[in-house]
Amino acid sequence: MRMWWVRMNDPNAKRPRKRERTVEELVGGVRQNNRAMLAQAITLIESNAPRHFERGQELINQLLPETGKSIRIGITGVPGAGKSTFIEAFGMFLCELGHRVAVLAVDPSSSITGGSILGDKTRMDRLSKDPRAYVRPSPAAGTLGGVARKTRETILVCEAAGYDVIIVETVGVGQSEVTVRSMVDLFMLLALTGAGDELQGMKKGVMELVDLLVINKADGDNKDKALRAKVEFSRILHFLRPATKGWTSKALTCSALYEKGIGEIWTTILEYERDTKAQGIFEERRMSQMKDWFYTLIKNQLETSFFSHPTIKEQLPFLEKSVLSGQLSASLGVSQLFEQYNRNK
Repeated sequence: MRMWWVRMNDPNAKRPRKRERTVEELVGGVRQNNRAMLAQAITLIESNAPRHFERGQELINQLLPETGKSIRIGITGVPGAGKSTFIEAFGMFLCELGHRVAVLAVDPSSSITGGSILGDKTRMDRLSKDPRAYVRPSPAAGTLGGVARKTRETILVCEAAGYDVIIVETVGVGQSEVTVRSMVDLFMLLALTGAGDELQGMKKGVMELVDLLVINKADGDNKDKALRAKVEFSRILHFLRPATKGWTSKALTCSALYEKGIGEIWTTILEYERDTKAQGIFEERRMSQMKDWFYTLIKNQLETSFFSHPTIKEQLPFLEKSVLSGQLSASLGVSQLFEQYNRNK
């Protein structure tokens, strides 16, 4: 009894190490939608520790037969568009219809700060507490490409757990929109009234990714402005090349705060899913995304192998200095590096 008391009150005392779940235990837990097991499975695939990588990939491989049965929706928004309020209202609406909703986030800043989005669950308090929903903060650390890999694999794990609507939200405006577009079926932009002004806050080209544009905060004195903005946005979308072949990008209005217009948005998403599946475009995009991701991983692996090679790490600073000083052309410097890499593999 005394030894237990000492361990509990001594901050330097070693505590027994928590047993790691086996891959088989995690797979079983995910299939049964055990939330604790789901969280542990996602933590495993998000881990940057090399010893976790193989286990994470084995986990995903075993779950693959249960994946791919959801509708994957990407959501971005101009600053102040009420994205968190909208996602919570939209998610709660879907839960009430009997769907199971997972909300994931891609945060490019996490690759700089090494942190994850703080307060995801407090931003969506009602949704995160609903047993039919699962809210997961952005994976921390690594490059945006690393965050993308973890998010893609988290989508698969959530699908295997039975979530049939996956929402991937972007945080901030920038490269993350293109990244999210590459892993979802439908891409949605949340905007406000004053179309032209709001578009100035978006990175050029983001509008070309959009399948569905939703003007939020269409309530009170703002309702008429929102309807006029809808007409203006519809006109802009008409002149852009469609983001998805066989689908005309649409503009809608809603009030997430008062939960108005959410049903029409979901009806439009179902229409999109039905039409693109009927034309074979839905599956074609999924296959194209998987192919692009496969080749991206090959390139990432080659890059990691090259720059982690002892000979390259030793010679790179010297050759870089020669190139920067004008003593050696960049092309010749690269050729010399690859010659040494291939010789010493």
